[in-house]
Amino acid sequence: MPDTTPDTTTVLPALPALSTQAERLIELGVHERAGLSADEIRTFAAGAGADGDGALLAVRPDLAPASALAPLLRRDGKPGFVVLDMPDVDEFTPCAVELPDAPLYVVTGVDRGDHMTNWSPDEALPALTEGGRTPLVLTEGIHWVLQQPEALERNLCFMTIGSRLRKPNGTLDARTPAIWISNGTGRDGRERRNAPKVGWCWWNNRHTWLGFASATGRRG
Repeated sequence: MPDTTPDTTTVLPALPALSTQAERLIELGVHERAGLSADEIRTFAAGAGADGDGALLAVRPDLAPASALAPLLRRDGKPGFVVLDMPDVDEFTPCAVELPDAPLYVVTGVDRGDHMTNWSPDEALPALTEGGRTPLVLTEGIHWVLQQPEALERNLCFMTIGSRLRKPNGTLDARTPAIWISNGTGRDGRERRNAPKVGWCWWNNRHTWLGFASATGRRG
Protein backbone atom coordinates (compact mmCIF):
# COMPACT_ATOMS: atom_id res chain seq x y z
CA MET A 1 0.00 0.00 0.00
CA PRO A 2 1.48 3.43 -0.93
CA ASP A 3 2.52 5.74 1.90
CA THR A 4 -0.22 8.28 2.69
CA THR A 5 1.67 10.23 5.34
CA PRO A 6 1.27 13.96 4.51
CA ASP A 7 4.18 15.25 2.43
CA THR A 8 6.50 17.79 4.01
CA THR A 9 8.40 18.77 0.86
CA THR A 10 6.21 21.84 0.37
CA VAL A 11 5.62 23.46 3.74
CA LEU A 12 2.56 25.71 3.88
CA PRO A 13 2.09 28.38 6.53
CA ALA A 14 -0.09 27.45 9.48
CA LEU A 15 -3.76 28.11 8.99
CA PRO A 16 -5.00 31.27 10.73
CA ALA A 17 -6.63 30.93 14.14
CA LEU A 18 -10.28 29.90 13.97
CA SER A 19 -11.29 33.32 15.28
CA THR A 20 -9.44 34.91 12.36
CA GLN A 21 -11.06 32.49 9.95
CA ALA A 22 -14.47 33.45 11.35
CA GLU A 23 -13.81 37.12 10.67
CA ARG A 24 -12.74 36.26 7.13
CA LEU A 25 -16.02 34.43 6.44
CA ILE A 26 -17.97 37.34 7.90
CA GLU A 27 -16.01 39.84 5.79
CA LEU A 28 -16.89 37.83 2.67
CA GLY A 29 -20.56 37.58 3.62
CA VAL A 30 -20.54 33.78 3.78
CA HIS A 31 -22.57 33.85 7.00
CA GLU A 32 -25.38 35.76 5.26
CA ARG A 33 -25.43 33.30 2.37
CA ALA A 34 -25.70 30.47 4.90
CA GLY A 35 -28.46 32.14 6.91
CA LEU A 36 -26.23 32.56 9.97
CA SER A 37 -25.46 35.61 12.06
CA ALA A 38 -21.97 36.98 12.54
CA ASP A 39 -22.28 36.20 16.25
CA GLU A 40 -23.05 32.55 15.51
CA ILE A 41 -19.85 32.25 13.47
CA ARG A 42 -17.77 33.99 16.14
CA THR A 43 -19.26 31.97 19.00
CA PHE A 44 -18.66 28.67 17.24
CA ALA A 45 -15.07 29.57 16.40
CA ALA A 46 -14.39 30.65 19.97
CA GLY A 47 -15.65 27.36 21.37
CA ALA A 48 -14.21 24.98 18.75
CA GLY A 49 -10.81 24.80 20.43
CA ALA A 50 -8.91 23.29 17.52
CA ASP A 51 -6.25 25.89 16.70
CA GLY A 52 -2.78 24.60 15.98
CA ASP A 53 -3.60 21.29 14.30
CA GLY A 54 -4.38 22.42 10.78
CA ALA A 55 -7.93 23.27 11.80
CA LEU A 56 -10.19 24.68 9.11
CA LEU A 57 -13.56 26.34 9.78
CA ALA A 58 -16.21 25.20 7.31
CA VAL A 59 -19.88 25.81 6.56
CA ARG A 60 -21.97 22.86 5.45
CA PRO A 61 -22.27 22.74 1.65
CA ASP A 62 -26.06 22.71 1.70
CA LEU A 63 -25.91 26.18 3.32
CA ALA A 64 -22.93 27.61 1.41
CA PRO A 65 -22.59 25.70 -1.89
CA ALA A 66 -19.58 25.71 -4.19
CA SER A 67 -21.27 28.00 -6.72
CA ALA A 68 -21.56 30.70 -4.06
CA LEU A 69 -18.08 30.24 -2.59
CA ALA A 70 -15.98 29.94 -5.76
CA PRO A 71 -16.40 33.61 -6.86
CA LEU A 72 -15.06 34.71 -3.46
CA LEU A 73 -11.65 33.19 -4.19
CA ARG A 74 -8.92 35.61 -5.29
CA ARG A 75 -5.51 35.22 -6.90
CA ASP A 76 -3.55 38.05 -8.51
CA GLY A 77 -6.64 40.18 -7.92
CA LYS A 78 -8.79 37.89 -10.07
CA PRO A 79 -11.95 36.20 -8.75
CA GLY A 80 -12.44 32.48 -8.75
CA PHE A 81 -14.88 30.77 -11.07
CA VAL A 82 -16.52 27.44 -11.90
CA VAL A 83 -15.83 26.02 -15.37
CA LEU A 84 -18.62 26.46 -17.88
CA ASP A 85 -19.14 22.74 -18.37
CA MET A 86 -19.87 22.20 -14.68
CA PRO A 87 -23.25 23.93 -14.24
CA ASP A 88 -24.22 21.09 -11.90
CA VAL A 89 -21.36 21.83 -9.49
CA ASP A 90 -23.67 22.02 -6.45
CA GLU A 91 -24.97 18.53 -7.17
CA PHE A 92 -21.55 17.09 -6.27
CA THR A 93 -22.35 16.13 -2.70
CA PRO A 94 -20.43 14.27 0.04
CA CYS A 95 -19.91 10.64 -0.94
CA ALA A 96 -18.64 8.05 1.54
CA VAL A 97 -17.87 11.04 3.78
CA GLU A 98 -19.95 11.91 6.83
CA LEU A 99 -20.20 15.60 7.70
CA PRO A 100 -21.17 16.76 11.21
CA ASP A 101 -24.88 17.46 11.57
CA ALA A 102 -24.34 21.15 12.24
CA PRO A 103 -24.22 24.32 10.12
CA LEU A 104 -20.59 24.94 11.13
CA TYR A 105 -17.84 22.43 11.75
CA VAL A 106 -14.07 22.07 11.93
CA VAL A 107 -11.89 20.03 9.58
CA THR A 108 -8.62 18.90 11.19
CA GLY A 109 -5.19 17.97 9.85
CA VAL A 110 -5.73 19.39 6.36
CA ASP A 111 -3.13 18.32 3.78
CA ARG A 112 -2.85 18.96 0.04
CA GLY A 113 -1.59 15.50 -0.86
CA ASP A 114 1.40 16.57 -2.95
CA HIS A 115 2.89 13.10 -2.54
CA MET A 116 -0.07 11.69 -4.48
CA THR A 117 0.32 13.77 -7.62
CA ASN A 118 0.05 11.62 -10.74
CA TRP A 119 -2.34 9.23 -8.98
CA SER A 120 -5.89 8.72 -10.21
CA PRO A 121 -8.82 9.29 -7.82
CA ASP A 122 -9.54 5.57 -8.10
CA GLU A 123 -6.05 4.84 -6.77
CA ALA A 124 -5.98 7.63 -4.19
CA LEU A 125 -9.23 7.02 -2.33
CA PRO A 126 -8.47 3.53 -0.96
CA ALA A 127 -4.93 4.64 -0.06
CA LEU A 128 -6.22 7.62 1.90
CA THR A 129 -8.76 5.46 3.69
CA GLU A 130 -6.11 2.87 4.54
CA GLY A 131 -3.95 5.66 5.92
CA GLY A 132 -6.72 6.84 8.25
CA ARG A 133 -7.45 10.01 6.29
CA THR A 134 -10.66 11.37 4.76
CA PRO A 135 -10.83 13.19 1.41
CA LEU A 136 -12.02 16.79 1.44
CA VAL A 137 -15.35 17.66 -0.13
CA LEU A 138 -15.32 20.47 -2.69
CA THR A 139 -16.63 23.22 -0.40
CA GLU A 140 -14.00 22.35 2.21
CA GLY A 141 -11.33 22.78 -0.43
CA ILE A 142 -12.72 26.18 -1.35
CA HIS A 143 -12.89 27.18 2.33
CA TRP A 144 -9.23 26.20 2.63
CA VAL A 145 -8.12 28.42 -0.26
CA LEU A 146 -10.29 31.28 1.04
CA GLN A 147 -8.40 31.12 4.34
CA GLN A 148 -5.00 30.18 2.95
CA PRO A 149 -4.52 31.26 -0.68
CA GLU A 150 -1.02 29.73 -0.60
CA ALA A 151 -2.67 26.30 -0.62
CA LEU A 152 -3.12 26.79 -4.36
CA GLU A 153 0.23 26.83 -6.17
CA ARG A 154 0.84 26.51 -9.87
CA ASN A 155 1.71 22.86 -10.58
CA LEU A 156 0.69 21.94 -7.01
CA CYS A 157 -3.10 22.05 -6.83
CA PHE A 158 -5.59 19.45 -5.64
CA MET A 159 -8.68 17.32 -6.16
CA THR A 160 -11.53 17.08 -3.67
CA ILE A 161 -12.75 13.56 -4.23
CA GLY A 162 -15.02 13.52 -1.18
CA SER A 163 -17.65 15.08 -3.45
CA ARG A 164 -19.29 13.01 -6.18
CA LEU A 165 -22.35 13.35 -8.37
CA ARG A 166 -24.77 10.45 -8.28
CA LYS A 167 -26.80 9.94 -11.47
CA PRO A 168 -30.55 9.23 -11.43
CA ASN A 169 -29.81 5.54 -12.09
CA GLY A 170 -27.67 5.38 -8.93
CA THR A 171 -24.25 5.21 -10.57
CA LEU A 172 -21.56 7.80 -9.90
CA ASP A 173 -20.62 10.38 -12.50
CA ALA A 174 -17.05 9.87 -13.75
CA ARG A 175 -16.16 13.53 -13.08
CA THR A 176 -14.42 14.46 -9.83
CA PRO A 177 -14.07 18.06 -8.59
CA ALA A 178 -10.72 19.80 -8.36
CA ILE A 179 -9.38 23.29 -7.64
CA TRP A 180 -6.50 24.67 -9.66
CA ILE A 181 -5.20 27.78 -11.43
CA SER A 182 -6.49 28.76 -14.85
CA ASN A 183 -4.06 29.17 -17.74
CA GLY A 184 -6.54 31.48 -19.46
CA THR A 185 -6.98 29.13 -22.39
CA GLY A 186 -10.09 27.83 -24.13
CA ARG A 187 -13.42 28.81 -22.68
CA ASP A 188 -11.80 30.17 -19.52
CA GLY A 189 -10.81 33.30 -21.45
CA ARG A 190 -7.51 35.18 -21.36
CA GLU A 191 -8.79 37.53 -18.71
CA ARG A 192 -8.98 34.60 -16.29
CA ARG A 193 -5.35 33.58 -16.56
CA ASN A 194 -4.02 32.89 -13.03
CA ALA A 195 -7.51 32.98 -11.51
CA PRO A 196 -8.57 30.21 -9.07
CA LYS A 197 -10.63 27.65 -10.96
CA VAL A 198 -13.13 25.00 -9.84
CA GLY A 199 -13.29 22.26 -12.42
CA TRP A 200 -13.27 18.52 -12.77
CA CYS A 201 -11.13 15.56 -13.83
CA TRP A 202 -12.02 12.00 -14.77
CA TRP A 203 -12.10 9.39 -11.99
CA ASN A 204 -9.52 7.14 -13.65
CA ASN A 205 -7.15 9.82 -14.98
CA ARG A 206 -3.83 10.92 -13.47
CA HIS A 207 -2.47 14.46 -13.40
CA THR A 208 1.10 15.37 -12.46
CA TRP A 209 -0.02 18.70 -10.96
CA LEU A 210 -2.97 17.56 -8.84
CA GLY A 211 -2.71 16.00 -5.40
CA PHE A 212 -5.60 14.82 -3.23
CA ALA A 213 -6.66 17.10 -0.38
CA SER A 214 -7.52 15.22 2.78
CA ALA A 215 -7.93 15.60 6.53
CA THR A 216 -7.66 13.59 9.71
CA GLY A 217 -11.27 14.22 10.66
CA ARG A 218 -14.20 16.58 11.24
CA ARG A 219 -16.13 17.71 14.26
CA GLY A 220 -19.11 19.92 14.91
